[in-house]
Amino acid sequence: MNRLLSFWIAHRVELASLLGQHVLLVAASTMVAVAIAVPLGIFAARRPRLAAPLTAIANIVQTVPSLAMFGFLLPVPLVGGVGARAALVVLILYGLLPIVRTTIAGLQGIDATVREAGVALGMTPRELLRLVELPLALPSIVAGVRVAAVVGVGSATIAAAIGAGGLGEYIYRGLSMVDTTVILAGAVPAAVLALVVDGSLLWLERQLSARRRSSSRRAAVTIATVVAGLALLSSGVAARKANGAIVVGSKNFTEQIVLGELLAQTLEREGLPVDRRLNLGGTLICDRALLAGDIDVYVEYTGTALTAVFHQPVSMNSGGVFNTVRDLYGRTGRTLLPPLGFNNTFAILVRGSDARSLGLKTIDDAARESPRWRAGFGYEFVERPDGYTGLAEAYGMRFPEAPHVMDLTLSYRALASGQVDMIAGDATAGLIKGLDLVQLDDTRRYFPPYDAAVVARAEMLLRHPAAHRSLERLSGRISADTMRSLNYAADVEHRDVRAIVRAFLDR
Repeated sequence: MNRLLSFWIAHRVELASLLGQHVLLVAASTMVAVAIAVPLGIFAARRPRLAAPLTAIANIVQTVPSLAMFGFLLPVPLVGGVGARAALVVLILYGLLPIVRTTIAGLQGIDATVREAGVALGMTPRELLRLVELPLALPSIVAGVRVAAVVGVGSATIAAAIGAGGLGEYIYRGLSMVDTTVILAGAVPAAVLALVVDGSLLWLERQLSARRRSSSRRAAVTIATVVAGLALLSSGVAARKANGAIVVGSKNFTEQIVLGELLAQTLEREGLPVDRRLNLGGTLICDRALLAGDIDVYVEYTGTALTAVFHQPVSMNSGGVFNTVRDLYGRTGRTLLPPLGFNNTFAILVRGSDARSLGLKTIDDAARESPRWRAGFGYEFVERPDGYTGLAEAYGMRFPEAPHVMDLTLSYRALASGQVDMIAGDATAGLIKGLDLVQLDDTRRYFPPYDAAVVARAEMLLRHPAAHRSLERLSGRISADTMRSLNYAADVEHRDVRAIVRAFLDR
């Protein structure tokens, strides 16, 4: 608890900023969802035949996992891309179902004699809706808003995977560093925020049930204010770009966050404005974000670009892979700079105790033990053409059950704790030393080269020649041992990434 409080105090400015982003995401998406869902609910309540199809469509949207929805929206023009815009669209879609449902239920639950009394008094349908039906249905509608808002608080944490900000940034950062303090730094405020939102709206629901009063003008002003905030939030990236900020991205594991921070600080030392979009979901998200112009630069690995980005056959020639990938990037308006100096190939890892007791030195040795082992691999490794399927075929591995699929960073802990017996990690991971793991030799040279290199939008490099020069100076300056030590400082020593990078650049 003391470590958590110390972290909050040390990062109080950042925490306040992320909390503000989270609240704005949830408030904006919920209010826009209300503005859309309530009229839909009124329309469906008056036309019962349309109620079932509308609810069914909202149900289908609700069943799509949020991370998958973010992925679907990445390439979609106008509403997609990296940042708050796509996150808001997803949160709005998730908020529609509970509000539509409760609006329909609230209106259909009104006693018919009440409507008849209104008609007898000479009310028009619009007056009946505004003065009688909506006030009576309002407690039910607020109950739906309450559900939508609480769901939004939880879903907004996942939006950090596409660079939308919010408290999810701490959660993803903590997962990548296997640091429970950082995870709790985001999870606890998110949980408290959900309880506050739920309690506040529950109180409002009870007040409305007791008073039955309408506040249409206030609602309209609130919605207009939130929509204005939504427009301001969704245009944030464009505004920063208009001011000349270079947007630096990274994938969602420690080494990538360190490299992303390295690029950012290198550019800042040239006096260039930088906007960080670190800890994005993975290769697919970073590549699409770079292609769409949502980020300007990040670090990619040549073997990953060859097989996962451009879907080319595996090659073992390091220079040939680099030249091929550089040409393919060039055709899409992107520039691959010379490698940073280390090859972060996949590392087949086992526990140090097993390696010593069983005499394991190569992947062939591990294949011999595989019939009685459990394997655990990251999501990308299971699907990639240079991943598990090809590895098992090349080395004749035969596990008794399908490999467990898990987050790459968590797989190191799973191996060390005995939950699995073999994983595919990164050769430069600091946790290899920190958790007493052993990397086995790839004697059959299955894995292609994964030379780390900066890839950037050519337009940005032309616009900022100083950025081109400063990023190119990093080429050949980071060895595998250096990268491993930087990762060790973040993963095992739990040092602040910005401080780690600052000390490295000072040296």
